[in-house]
This record gives sequence, structure tokens and C-alpha cells, in this order.
Amino acid sequence: MANKIKPKAEALTHEKKETPIVVYFFAFTGAILGYMVLGKIILAVQPHPIHWASALVGGALGYLIGWLWYRWKGDIL
Repeated sequence: MANKIKPKAEALTHEKKETPIVVYFFAFTGAILGYMVLGKIILAVQPHPIHWASALVGGALGYLIGWLWYRWKGDIL
């Protein structure tokens, strides 16, 4: 009898967690910087798909930095 069934109303009020804005901001900024700096300037002589890969790597790195920023400083709004 230790497991009690929760009422439906309480189960439906489950709080939905959303991704903070700071994470999107850092991911977008990381993707742009990765594409512009790494892809266009440093890897200018390499084939074109490497430019897009550098944008993906920059976006992924920005995503991780955004979560670290959120845990350390909070959201930007």
C-alpha cells in the first residue's frame, strides 16, 4: 500500500522543461563563428562540406557552452 496512484489532474499538470534562451543564443553564435572563422578563414582551401561541418561543430560547442553558462550565471532574460 506504499504506492499510491496519483490523480489524473495531478499527473496532467506535469511541468514541461524548455531549453533556455541562452543555450540557443550560444549555439547560434557558435555556429556562425565556426562557419565564418574556421570554415571561411582557416579552412578556405578545403572542400566545401568542411565549411558546413565546422558550422555544426561550432554550434554543438556553443550548445554545450550555453548550458554551462545557464548553470553558472542563469538565463540572459
